[in-house]
Amino acid sequence: MDWFVRTIEAEIIPRLVAAHRQDSTHGGPLAAKVFPEDVVAFSDITMQHDAAACLEFVESIRSRGVSLPAIYLDLIAPAASRLGALWCEDRCDFTLVTVGLWRMQQVLYDLSPEFRTGPEAALAQQRRIMLSAVPGSQHTMGILMVSEFFHRAGWQVWGEPMATREDLLGAVSRQWFDVIGISVGSEPQLEKVGELIHGLRRASKNPEVRVMLGGPVTISSDYARQCGANAVAADAEQAIAIATQLALDAP
Repeated sequence: MDWFVRTIEAEIIPRLVAAHRQDSTHGGPLAAKVFPEDVVAFSDITMQHDAAACLEFVESIRSRGVSLPAIYLDLIAPAASRLGALWCEDRCDFTLVTVGLWRMQQVLYDLSPEFRTGPEAALAQQRRIMLSAVPGSQHTMGILMVSEFFHRAGWQVWGEPMATREDLLGAVSRQWFDVIGISVGSEPQLEKVGELIHGLRRASKNPEVRVMLGGPVTISSDYARQCGANAVAADAEQAIAIATQLALDAP
């Protein structure tokens, strides 16, 4: 279960909270907010009721004027973190936590069509990015949420959190990607990154594909270059900015 706790506490919030900075100004300083009691109520509902009830609760929060990015970042992500804390404190069992997380992901899927048609998408130049964790990782929710933000920014996204190495090599050989984003979930995975990037570059349909690293593990720019990556992103907001620049700089 350590991968689950790491996903909630290190993968989701650190990578996405900065993305909220550019959306938090919607509605000005008096814009509607998500309150701590909303987070507690939502996390409880995900464990005790079905997916329809979860979505109904989210819609009730939105009816107060809370923006959709705030729903993602200020409600769903903290609620997922609370589930991890409850499990660590032995206040709920693995089954309840798993069911709650699954229902949160279902809410993300239900909201996805509207989220992806945000104002940024209208400016899209249809750049393409592959987003994946290092094969063998388990942090699927973090990749899912980052993918949603790239969709919202107008990117075409290939995102398979549980993809194997063979899946990734097959995808880059068949499809054109401007950028490949790889999430590194733990320090032992750093040993695999260089070989993975080398394999992806060799198989890539785009001979000038750019590679960006991210995730909860701290990665220096020097180490990234040694692995064959072009850049490192610390959070979702930075990842979108860096990926856009990498695509613009490509020959």
